[in-house]
Amino acid sequence: MAKPSTLAKRFAASLSVPTGRLAGEPIKLAPYQRQFIDGAFAPGINVGCLSVGRGNGKSTLSAVLALGELVGAWSDAAEREILIAAKTQQQAQICWHYVASLTRTLPEDMQAAITIRRQPRFEIQYDDERGPHILRAISADGKSALGTSPTLAILDERGHWPLAQGDELEAALLTGLSKRDGRALIISTSASSDAHPFSLWLDRDAPGVYRQEHRPEKGLPADDVASLIVANPGTKYGIGPSLDRLKADAALALERGGSALSRFRLLSRNERVQEDNRDVLLGLDDWLKCEVTDLPPKEGPCVIGLDLGGSASMSAAAYFWPETGRLEAYGTFPGSPGLDARGQSDAVGDLYCQMAQRHELFTLGDRTVPIVEWIESVLRRAVAENVACIVCDRFKAAEMGEALDKAGSRAPVVWRGMGFKDGSEDVERLRRHVFDGRVKSPESYLLRHAFAEAVVLTDPAGNAKPAKGRSMGRIDAACAAMLAVSEGARMLSRPAPRAGRVMWA
Repeated sequence: MAKPSTLAKRFAASLSVPTGRLAGEPIKLAPYQRQFIDGAFAPGINVGCLSVGRGNGKSTLSAVLALGELVGAWSDAAEREILIAAKTQQQAQICWHYVASLTRTLPEDMQAAITIRRQPRFEIQYDDERGPHILRAISADGKSALGTSPTLAILDERGHWPLAQGDELEAALLTGLSKRDGRALIISTSASSDAHPFSLWLDRDAPGVYRQEHRPEKGLPADDVASLIVANPGTKYGIGPSLDRLKADAALALERGGSALSRFRLLSRNERVQEDNRDVLLGLDDWLKCEVTDLPPKEGPCVIGLDLGGSASMSAAAYFWPETGRLEAYGTFPGSPGLDARGQSDAVGDLYCQMAQRHELFTLGDRTVPIVEWIESVLRRAVAENVACIVCDRFKAAEMGEALDKAGSRAPVVWRGMGFKDGSEDVERLRRHVFDGRVKSPESYLLRHAFAEAVVLTDPAGNAKPAKGRSMGRIDAACAAMLAVSEGARMLSRPAPRAGRVMWA
């Protein structure tokens, strides 16, 4: 007997496109769709995960596989049950309507055995000697899946389900599938963060799970053509938006910026970024313009920004030369736990290990970072520089002041707050300096990650202060850079002192 994946592909080829400009023509699966079917229907696989950009045939592929399971194209199980689950009932109905449309392209004898119901629930029933077989559309409410025993469950756009309800429904579906050795297909665009359950499905290797992700590398411009094709593999095969349309959408998103650019990165580029309207400290594209290969020299006074972390969190130092615009930043973690384990707990994978290999992130001490030793290492990097001042967060002024004295620092110390009073000015000065092209930095994974995690909170008067975008985010390097750049901007804005006047009697 042929393999289930082969039978699934044959069944797809037997169907016709029900609507649109290609209506009536046979369905042709693109290579990435055939690849997913081969992987998800391989022996021993119970869960198949697919992540691809919006408009790349996810719902159509889900509908084809759901209909194939319903009519027994590769399964002879009795009374098969197929569940299509989505964030809302309306979203689940979209995929259900695709299935209903595809039934009209089946042979007439099979169409006669199909009953379509829209009340009281959206169901499609197929009757044969081993039936009835039922397909249902449900929303992300775990209680709606309790007591079911599906042979196939499709989790549509899992990356955008509410966390609590989504986890509850996912657990209910997976336990129901285990009753009958069923299969789950989790198909979605990327979730907004590495900590989302759908991201964990894709990032963590597990037995019985097939993973296929079409996501470009981090840190690329929004209009990078090669990465647009990576996130939209259907473009080459007439599925979804054309390459010209993607380029136009990218140009529009770059022009509008803000949440429009974030949504384009999330939905069209399949990147893991926040889609909401929270204001970011600095957008990724704005920061990438600051990263240059031809760095300016370390000339003139140097401003050091320090952000002392908690007992077990990151501490960061930033060095800024206002006259040339050069910026460097370094982070330090305690030695225990290791960077690999810390990266897993912070849901960033091996990013911390990559930073360490690039000499952007270091470890010091055991369970905590010793403050005096850390400040001594910070000062050693600037031993040949003219340190104009050291800017520190006043939140830990006592600890920082004692440590600076013990380390033998003679540079003036400027204390700044991270609240609305000081923070609003520092946020604005940082943004203005970046937008004016007056900040130049080497390629830095540390700063990319910090700015990606940093948002600003705004009070009713319009004052802003930096904050974490998520609880496990590390924004220490971004805060240190903000302190250094904003103080450097203040230094440049002060008028040069005039020479004293001489009077002759």
